[in-house]
Amino acid sequence: MSSDKGRIVYISGPVVKAELPGALLYELVFVGELGLFGEVVRIQGDMAFIQVYEETTGLKPGEPVVRTGEPLSAWLGPGILNRVYDGVQRPLPLIFDLTKRPFVARGINYEKAPPLDFKKKWKWIPKVKVGDEVEVGDILGVVPETPLVEHRVLYPPIYRVGGVVKYVAPEGEYTIDDVIAEVETKEGTVKVKMWHKWPVRRPRPFKEKLPPIEPLITGIRTIDTLFPIAIGGAAAIPGPFGSGKTVTIRTLAMYSEARLVFPVLCGERGNEAADALQGLLKLVDPNTGRPLMERTTIIVNTSNMPVAAREASIYMGVTIAEYFRDQGYDAFLMADSTSRWAEAMREVALRIGEMPSEEGFPAYLPTRLAEFYERAGRVVTLGKGNRLGSVTIAASVSPPGGDFTEPVTSHTLRFIGAFWPLDAKLAYSRHYPAINWLMGFSRYVDTVAEWYQKNVAPDWRELRDEAVRILTREAELQEVVRILGTEALSEQEKHLLNAAFLIREGFLKQDAYHPVDVKSLPPKQYWLLRLIITFYRKGLEAINRGVPASALRELDVVKRLARLRMEVRNEEYKKLVDYEQELISAIENLVKQYETQRVTATA
Repeated sequence: MSSDKGRIVYISGPVVKAELPGALLYELVFVGELGLFGEVVRIQGDMAFIQVYEETTGLKPGEPVVRTGEPLSAWLGPGILNRVYDGVQRPLPLIFDLTKRPFVARGINYEKAPPLDFKKKWKWIPKVKVGDEVEVGDILGVVPETPLVEHRVLYPPIYRVGGVVKYVAPEGEYTIDDVIAEVETKEGTVKVKMWHKWPVRRPRPFKEKLPPIEPLITGIRTIDTLFPIAIGGAAAIPGPFGSGKTVTIRTLAMYSEARLVFPVLCGERGNEAADALQGLLKLVDPNTGRPLMERTTIIVNTSNMPVAAREASIYMGVTIAEYFRDQGYDAFLMADSTSRWAEAMREVALRIGEMPSEEGFPAYLPTRLAEFYERAGRVVTLGKGNRLGSVTIAASVSPPGGDFTEPVTSHTLRFIGAFWPLDAKLAYSRHYPAINWLMGFSRYVDTVAEWYQKNVAPDWRELRDEAVRILTREAELQEVVRILGTEALSEQEKHLLNAAFLIREGFLKQDAYHPVDVKSLPPKQYWLLRLIITFYRKGLEAINRGVPASALRELDVVKRLARLRMEVRNEEYKKLVDYEQELISAIENLVKQYETQRVTATA
């Protein structure tokens, strides 16, 4: 006989063992007299191991545990944007208003702090009429949720089967709990509301997964040109403390071309997360001038919050992103950081007695990472019309001591398509973003090259590959320079070092706070790189005709190449087109000057 109640047997940190007959794996439960949030993570007979998402101090054996009969779920509907939630989707501003305390008080459940506002009325605009046949995933109507986003109310996948519309609410204002449509199905009449729940650990269904062929433009040159990410792709940003992970996440949130962005601050230091959160709340969408929060939902679970809730926050964020993907939007999820998530997983696993694997992490760590990154993708959504939507994931990793061979980083490499490793040495030398161009990679270069060649320039791939070759060769020559000095190099090799310097200073380096340099669109990126490669190619020709590399480097037009990124705005990129001819002319004049000197000296 199952029961909806049980009792606590013992407590070990965030893990509670309870006598709870009939419990289901991953079922949401309320623990103790305060009703703390918990989730069943292991079952042994009538005993259930529960990870509690709130501080367990003060709990005693014998206190009640109440089952809900349903898994931990995201509440999805109008009002979810422009909100800040904790890891189990409780709105943090509402909790502060209730408690007037800087920390989340225990025992505040969904009744006291519901994830969605059930009192607010929204303008409902129906898109179906009585008698229409609807499939799972069809758009029943729309709600102008914010000035930037139209919320599309779906016939949700919780109902599994379609049917015929027998009632639809006329255009007007309704709460999310009002019935806005009734659908007659073979299983009976379904009353549809503007909101529904979805289990966070279960991926939302779709018709078909499509290959990632179009780049997600981030405005960061190192990423877009050297290590691009495709719409629906997955990337990791590993780096030690102080290497710029949070600034990179902030820049991605503000300037990426994704329609909606969902930052998940998971287990980061409280003061750093508060600073990042305040920054995100003040950001302005550069395309519209509206607050960025109007197309954003933030999940925050700092390191001083209960450890178990870190795991839930990752799943909560990706479920919300999938919900908007199903509406036909491109969603961008940024998790900072998955290392804290994995550490929470390790702590809970050890406390419930699971066998540890590498560095104490549970054996299923790779599986959980794979499940998370596999939820990225560009898909054909459910419903009529072959609607397209996507979830793109960029997650930071915080390896202890910057060791990229530790389990979280090494396993993550197996499941991502782009790798943006941050280098502390670059960060300390004030090179931002501090992405190591020798260690980074992208599996999307081949798939997005066709888009760039069609929309930017036919030789985009050729220039990009040549830049990579120059940087790789520079690293090899630097070893020679350290041992023998620059005198051991040929003029061609010295010229290559000069070109590599310009690529690093004039292209890869980017100021996240400079009004002109902060965002670089593909045309500007292409022409900045083309100018440097033109200098390299024309310079080699000049060297073969007797011009020394030092003379090429000292040309005024060449010295300015490193500054163009901060002088030319995106919409003014055609100035760079004109600059190329000026550069070529300066090199040709230098060649003529040296040839004239040679002729004079011979005479």
